Amino acid sequence: MRYSILIVAVACSAAMYAQDAAASAASLQRSYNTQKTKLIAAADQMPEDGYTTVVPGEGSRTYAGLIGHIADAQANTCGALAGTPTQLGAAAMTKKADLVAALKKSYDLCDVAYAGINAANFNEAVTAGFGGPQPRNAILWGNLIHSEDMWGQTAVYIRIKNMVPVASQGRGGAKGGKGGGKGMPAAPKAN
Repeated sequence: MRYSILIVAVACSAAMYAQDAAASAASLQRSYNTQKTKLIAAADQMPEDGYTTVVPGEGSRTYAGLIGHIADAQANTCGALAGTPTQLGAAAMTKKADLVAALKKSYDLCDVAYAGINAANFNEAVTAGFGGPQPRNAILWGNLIHSEDMWGQTAVYIRIKNMVPVASQGRGGAKGGKGGGKGMPAAPKAN
């Protein structure tokens, strides 16, 4: 009888963990899709001249350098997880069209990596980017956090150009606030 209860308890714990891992994977995918929408909008919003002329302070990257860094970091991490390690060389690019294309290519790789996480491989140890083997979810969360940090930096550059970042547009209630726009485009639905 005791062993039967133990077996049932272990089976229930495993089922609950699988549900938690599945829910966490779905949450990660939703967060990624939202972040992707914001960063692509930020890359599109900056006019061509802002890519090379806007620098928030001494020692800072140009906007081209920032978007190139994001594209290269994502291509490196997501490409490794997707099984297609990729070097874009985007950090050396200066033209808006080239950088937006590189950013979108990095997101193509990340689409594969984020769509591929599930309850079964959530904690699987894999190597991607740097630091040796880590759980798949930790690598993807790390990539997402890095990209969110970079997205936050894009707002500084956009505001230097006297524009309101797309994700902030439309805020401020009936008086229009500082946004004045219709807001950010809707994120694509998670797979």
